[in-house]
Formats: sequence, C-alpha cells, structure tokens
Amino acid sequence: MRWPDFLGSVRAKLVLIVLLPPLVMVPALAGLLFYWGDAAYDKLLVSRVSAELITAHQYLDRVLDTNGRAVAGFADSARLARAMSGDGLRELLQQTATNERFDFVRLLDAEGRIVAGSGEVPVGRKEDWPVVREALNGRKSVAIDIFSAAQLAEISPALAQRARVPLVPTPNAAPDPRSEETQGMLIHAAAPVWNAEGHLAGVVVAGVMLNHNLDFVDTINDIVYPEGSLPLGSKGTATLFLGDVRIATNVRLFGGDRGESGTRALGTRVSQKVRDAVLGEGRTWLDSAFVVNDWYVSGYEPVLDGAGRRVGMLYVGYLETPFARVKYTIFATLIGLFAAVMAASSALLLWRARRVFKPLETMDTTMAAVEAGDVTARVGAVPGRDEIARLAEHFDRLLDTLHERNAELSRLNTELDFKVIERTRELALALEELRAAQKQLVRSEKLAAIGQLTAGVAHEINNPIAVMQGNLDLVREELGEAAAPVKNELRLLDEQIHRVRVIVTKLLQFARPDEFAGYVETVDVNAAVADCLVLVRHELKKGDIAVVQELRATRPVRVNRNELQQVLINLAVNAIHAMTAGGRLTFVTADWEGKGVCIGVRDTGAGIPPEHLARVFDPFFTTKKTQGTGLGLSISLALIERYGGTISVDSRLGAGTEFSVFLLAEPVFREQEGLDTIENT
Repeated sequence: MRWPDFLGSVRAKLVLIVLLPPLVMVPALAGLLFYWGDAAYDKLLVSRVSAELITAHQYLDRVLDTNGRAVAGFADSARLARAMSGDGLRELLQQTATNERFDFVRLLDAEGRIVAGSGEVPVGRKEDWPVVREALNGRKSVAIDIFSAAQLAEISPALAQRARVPLVPTPNAAPDPRSEETQGMLIHAAAPVWNAEGHLAGVVVAGVMLNHNLDFVDTINDIVYPEGSLPLGSKGTATLFLGDVRIATNVRLFGGDRGESGTRALGTRVSQKVRDAVLGEGRTWLDSAFVVNDWYVSGYEPVLDGAGRRVGMLYVGYLETPFARVKYTIFATLIGLFAAVMAASSALLLWRARRVFKPLETMDTTMAAVEAGDVTARVGAVPGRDEIARLAEHFDRLLDTLHERNAELSRLNTELDFKVIERTRELALALEELRAAQKQLVRSEKLAAIGQLTAGVAHEINNPIAVMQGNLDLVREELGEAAAPVKNELRLLDEQIHRVRVIVTKLLQFARPDEFAGYVETVDVNAAVADCLVLVRHELKKGDIAVVQELRATRPVRVNRNELQQVLINLAVNAIHAMTAGGRLTFVTADWEGKGVCIGVRDTGAGIPPEHLARVFDPFFTTKKTQGTGLGLSISLALIERYGGTISVDSRLGAGTEFSVFLLAEPVFREQEGLDTIENT
C-alpha cells in the first residue's frame, strides 16, 4: 500500500485513534504538571521567604525600639540631671555611649543647639534632624537616617572611615560611576530632657552605625535561618542595603564552591530590576533574584529614613538551586512514568485494533469494486458476531437491492428537486409578505394602544391643571400687592403649568391628530424653510453653527403651513442639539421624482447609534435624558403621513445625520372621506 493511500485508510485512522491519547496526553499532562507544579512550588518558596522577611522586619523594629528606649531612659535618668547641673557631663555621655554601644551621644539645649557630646563636638551648632524635631516637641523618636561623609567626620573621623564601603562590580546592577559608598546608615534616636518644673531642658541624641555592622545581619540570619532549618543543603542569607549597596551582609563572594568560606560581599550591589521595584516603586519584592553570583528565593523591602524617604533595603533569602534540582527531578520521574504507562497501553490497543480494521479493509475493497462497476462484488462472511460482522452482512444485502432501486431513486430525485425549488420560491414570497404584514400590524397595534393611553392621560391631567391655574390666579388676585414677595415663585408655577399644558397638547396631537389638523393651502417649501430659520435663530446663537441653504425645489405642495413649519423646526432643533461643539446645519430642497418635493435637514453632529436608528420615530423614545418628551419625531411623522408623505433618516456615527421629508404635490387624503373636516376646521 502506498503511503498516501495508507494515510487515508481505516487502519491509519484506528492507529491514530490509538496513538493520539499518548501523543497528546503525555505532553499535555507533562505541561500541566510542570505549569501547576512549578507555580505551586514557587508559591510555596515565596510564601516561606515572605514569612522570613516579616521576621527580619520585626527584628529591625525591635532593634530600633531598644535603642529608642535606651536613649529615653538615659534622658530621664537622675545621673543626667545631676551632670547637667554640675560637672562631668562629657564623661557621663562617653560612659553612656560605651555602655549602650552607641557610636555617639549628644546633649542639645531646648533650641536644638549642641551643648556637649561623647566626643569632640561643635558646641553651639544647631541640629535639624526629624528625630530631633520630634524630641524638641516633647516626643521621643527613633529612625534610620543617612549621614554624609562630612557629617560622620564631624562626629568622629574613625566613624567616617568605618562607613566607607568600596564598590565591587556586580552583574545585572545599575550603572554607577562611584568607586565607593561614603555615606553612613545610622539608627538615630532622640528623647526630650525635662527639668524639675516639667519644662523642656534639652534633648539627648544618640546613633548606632549600621555600615559594616556584621553582628546585626548575623543575628537576623540566626533568627530567620537557624541551623538545620533549610533542607537540601540550601544556605540562608541576610543583607542591609544603603541605596543598592550591601553595607552589612553575610552573602559570600563564593569561589569554587558554595560553602561558608569566602569574603563577605560588602560593596556588591543589587540587580537593577530589584532596585527599580523596591527603591523606585516602593514595592516589596518576593521572587527569585540574582544575588551576587547565584539565584536566591529572595525577599526585599524598602527601608525608610526619618523623613519617609526610601534610603535602603532589608533582604533575606536562601539558595534556590537545591530546591530547583529536586523539583525538576520529581517532574522528570513523573513524566517518565506517564510515558511508560502510555507506551504499554498503546501496544495493547494496537493489537486489539487489528481485529477491527481488517474487516473494514475488506469492506473498503468491496466498495471500490462496486464503484468500478462490478455489481456482483460482496464482502462475504466475517468471523465473529460483533457489530462489524453484522455490518458486513447488512452491507451485502444492501448491495443486492442497490441496482434495482437506483433508477427509481434517480427519477424521484429529479422530481423532488423541481418541487423543492418551486416550494422554496413560494415560501420566500409568503414569508416576505408575512413579515411586512407583521411589522405593520405591530406598529398599528402599538400606536393604537399608545394613542388610547395618551388621550386618556392627557384629559385626566387637563382637569387638575385647570384647577391649579384657576386657584393660582385667584391667589394672585386675592393677595394683590401682598403677592410681591412670592412673585418669582408664582411666575415659576405659571411657567411649569404652561409646560404641562404644552406636553398634554402634544400628547393629544399624537393621540388624535385629526382634531389638530389645520387648513390645507398651497405652500412654497423654500419660503417655509426661510421662515423656519428665523424661528430657530435663538437656538443657532447658542453654538458655533453655520447654516447652508440649497433651495432647488420648484414645485409647491398642498399642506398646512403651520404643521410643516412645526415639523421643520423640530428637525432643525434636533440637529442643533446634536452639534454641541458647533458644526454646519444644511437645508436642501428639491423636486421629488415628479410626485412632489423633498426637504432635507442635515447636521454634522455625532450621528445616531445603529441600535437607536430604528426607534427614532417610536413614541416616547428619546436620548435626551433631561429634556424632551420623545413625541417630536413621532408627531412629525404622523403629520407628514396625513398628507400622503413620509420622513426617512440616514445617519453615520461621527459623520452626522440627515432627515428627509417627502411631500406630495397633491395630498392623497384629498380624495378620501374626512377632507372637509380637515380643510374647514
């Protein structure tokens, strides 16, 4: 069998059905397992480092609180009070710095000027740090502050020297032209000193340098990662950053191995991606990150100074490689197990599939022979009593009757084709007629129902409105000059009652248009358009709207002039309202196919959405939420249709809208019953 023939055979399809599950399921299961397992595994690692970062943050807060309490306790001590009133103040400050492990201690007066210190101090100079300002306001305060090299040298040249951290070139770090970090990160604490009368006598200020403070990060590491807490040989690390520079860390510059030996990675810098997220955006980083020379599951959070600025970062993390190695080993084992199971099942299924596709191949050969013209070809007996054997038996019986019925089926098929074509044409015509009738019936029923409803509502409203107007006139007459204080209120009541009457009149005009029909006369549509422009001039002044007239109609029409002007004014006002940002209002008149005239009102507004276009002539439909009754266009259409005409609309979003009014030269209703009523009203 040729390869293309094999690909189209039943055997190939059965083989494909058998092999498709392992070919698709193994990669799919492997992909899903890798995706879900990798995500869950990473989430587990990240949740752990998140908890460890919280522990490190709590330890930093405790260190800050401890230093703040020590300074506050010293500020309230009797020793300080005695030294301030006698001698030995400087010796006391030096002794306190030694005992409390402060790098400096200073005493300021109530104005914030330096009085004495644990070392050489510029007496009289005023200190202006956030913690000092808090203490001068009577509140103890502790924060992390950044001291420049000059400020550190002023405290102690040795302190300035201790703060220096040479920068080490680090992969993935942001470019930095500096060769060393000279600033110092200090825990800065201050507390007020009160005299016997309870008045502020001064401020005690103290600081602890964090640059090269290895005890600090080693303590964090011991708390977060005690011995044996990390499996698989992973190593935990902790770091304090000044900006993006490691100033205190137990991360090592590893050599050939990843043991504990090696120089601490002081002066190396965090990757630019982490720097931008934590220092730039103020986010907490909980993800894998490249730390010096390897990947770690890392947690970074910004460190804020006393003014709330992001000046550094606190980091904890552990080596990711051991966990990743175990994860991928587990994934490979599971995928190998899936593959072995699917391979064994595929072999078994292929063996069983052979009993299916052999009889089907025999049937295929028989069908090919019949197609070639051998009407005597048969499948023959098939071993077994399963569905395929019964199918072969039925197939042979079918071939026996196929020849004798072929001619009859051909004849019936031809007749059926002609009947289907004819019936389809008839059904299409009937369906179109039915749809047209349904649309007209629905519209007629809806208009009739709305007409009855609006007529009843309008008459019910007229009576209380008349009573209200009469009583309002009576109030004005009875009060006389005493009505002057409420003159504006009475005027507003008149206007609103008039507004209700106008709305009621429109409702009645919509419900019973014949009662509002006027005299029919011969009208020049060009003059009617000109009169309309005069009546909407006050609306045109509200916006930057240009008016264009293309008046080319030569035939007069027989309509009521006032009703035609009512329709044109309604269309013009709608067009003006559609052009809130200004535009062009165009009136076009032209003769209409020898029947009458066409009047077009076109604007350059935003256009009507397609979903609203089919409903613009429906009663009470309006897009003006704060004004309008939704009757303007429906009444206009009713007026024009009474004279045998119609109104159409064409609109495109962003291009504007055009309403076209079509009027017959001689109204159709002139030959109908009721003409005298209309003309003689």
